[in-house]
Amino acid sequence: METTEEQTGQALSDWNRLSILSLIDNNDFEAVLQPIYSANTGSVYGFESLARVRSTPAANINRLFATAKKEKLISTLDVTCRHTAFKKAASECLQREKALIFINICPETLMDPAHRTGITDDLAEEYGISKETIVIEITEESAIHNYDLFTQAVFYYKQQGYKIAIDDFGAGYGGLKMLSIIEPDFVKIDRHFISQIDRAMIKLNLVDSISLACNRLGIRVIAEGIERKEELETVLNVGIELLQGYYLAKPSPKAVFNTLAIPGSRPPRKTLSCNIAGHCFIEEIVSNDLTIDPDATIARVYEIFISISELRSLPVISDKVVIGILHRNRFLEQSVLGRFGYGMYINAKKKASDLMEQPSIVVDHKTTLEETSKRIQKRRPDLTYDDIIVTEHGRFLGIVAVSELLDAMTRRSIILAKGANPLTGLPGNEFIRSEIERRLFQGRNFAVCYVDINHFKPYNDHYGFEKGDKAIMALAKSIREAAGRCSSDTFIGHIGGDDFIIVCHQYSAERLAAGVVGNYERCLQGLHGEQDFRRGCYTAVNRSGKEEAFGLLSLSIGIVGTDIYRIESYAHLASIASEVKKAAKLKSLSTGGSAVVKDMRLKSLKDL
Repeated sequence: METTEEQTGQALSDWNRLSILSLIDNNDFEAVLQPIYSANTGSVYGFESLARVRSTPAANINRLFATAKKEKLISTLDVTCRHTAFKKAASECLQREKALIFINICPETLMDPAHRTGITDDLAEEYGISKETIVIEITEESAIHNYDLFTQAVFYYKQQGYKIAIDDFGAGYGGLKMLSIIEPDFVKIDRHFISQIDRAMIKLNLVDSISLACNRLGIRVIAEGIERKEELETVLNVGIELLQGYYLAKPSPKAVFNTLAIPGSRPPRKTLSCNIAGHCFIEEIVSNDLTIDPDATIARVYEIFISISELRSLPVISDKVVIGILHRNRFLEQSVLGRFGYGMYINAKKKASDLMEQPSIVVDHKTTLEETSKRIQKRRPDLTYDDIIVTEHGRFLGIVAVSELLDAMTRRSIILAKGANPLTGLPGNEFIRSEIERRLFQGRNFAVCYVDINHFKPYNDHYGFEKGDKAIMALAKSIREAAGRCSSDTFIGHIGGDDFIIVCHQYSAERLAAGVVGNYERCLQGLHGEQDFRRGCYTAVNRSGKEEAFGLLSLSIGIVGTDIYRIESYAHLASIASEVKKAAKLKSLSTGGSAVVKDMRLKSLKDL
């Protein structure tokens, strides 16, 4: 959301057609980034890209866009600012950091007949930004006169894999109508409702109601415009998940990945997955913490450590290779304070390379947690709690704190004890039941995809158990890759054998299922061998003991959504999902390939 007139202190009232065209022709725009924080972890969840006029930083952007709408230049101006946003996201390496980028698009642009479809796709491809990390923000302030055309435009973005957010929710014309039409991934509550929320009971109740409704629909809520400590505390008490505002961080030309000390937050924990033997690798818990150049001054090192109190160490990196490390406590005690308190004076002209130590432990990213733990125990006692450097092909990947390693090993033991599938490392039946019951209890709408392999038994009998295990692991990998392009709360479970379950946002279920099918089909040549793959079939003994020709492996996926009918329990959902999967099996049998069927309660089998 852009700043208001009162915040900038200046408003340009003399925008006109010529001045706007001049800005566009001269590309006189730049993008600044404002962090959006997770209330759960205090870490950066994503960044909103905001447009600024380079030659006039204090220019009021809202007034500029309002004039552009009157002059029918909004589409051209919008696309220009969109290009600037993508360029900034690429230059700040947001894709590498796996941070979402929120980009504003005016509804008027979407409905402009002159607006070319695919511009955003082209920009994403040009700058190498995954569509799944892009959130299209559509403001609610504008009046929308053609909802059919608007819905088509939004649906196009969803189909391409973008996430959708409603900006300024509650401040405009659409309200709940826009919410029901867009079915967004995010809702950003307008700053009007956040300002002084601690002093206005009606605002508090409205925000609480919006948050509750969105949570039940599986929509994430962002409170924007937080400018006071009391406002932050109030929205946290309401239970809002994502936070944005000047009190937390102002827009900046650089992407700053700091972690805030938000009351009640906890450090982010990486999800663990175990391999066939039940091992987890160190790469799964690595953190891409700050690094420093060898030529950095002692003053710069001191500034970083003092400004980031939770930072334990600073790896010294040259050409992506670790050449040393600075540990917080020893640096401050020895280099800054010194034996007689003259450390800063004595070392004032020294560089990071003069003061760094050699890392006491460096491990490859594919080192198991157990092996890493054994190596830690062999270190000198005074180095036991030093951070662990992790590399990939000799290049710096990140660091892991000893406390994080111990936490991960504990979680791994819990995972194995609770019955994670030993073949795929995915959660088993107990986890699946718990996850679904948790979502049902929260009243959230979601979808369940029930996945299995068609004719798996004859394949297993014909090619052998080893190939059968590979077919199952290939499906697990296909599901993981497809789920990785969806929202972060997608859950994958392995029921057993060739049966899997995916719990996801109801609006992404069909796209996710199609992704699983596409990924798995690319594995078929390796699973069948070149000869059978070219032939398109193989001969095996069927259940009656007779030879039969079977087609290449394919999938049946049944999808059940909780948004149509009320699901009473896990058993109720499992029963319905089983029926839908059977319908998918029938469809697959008739087509000879993979089939995806959605909630058969809405249609009869003859409609397949």
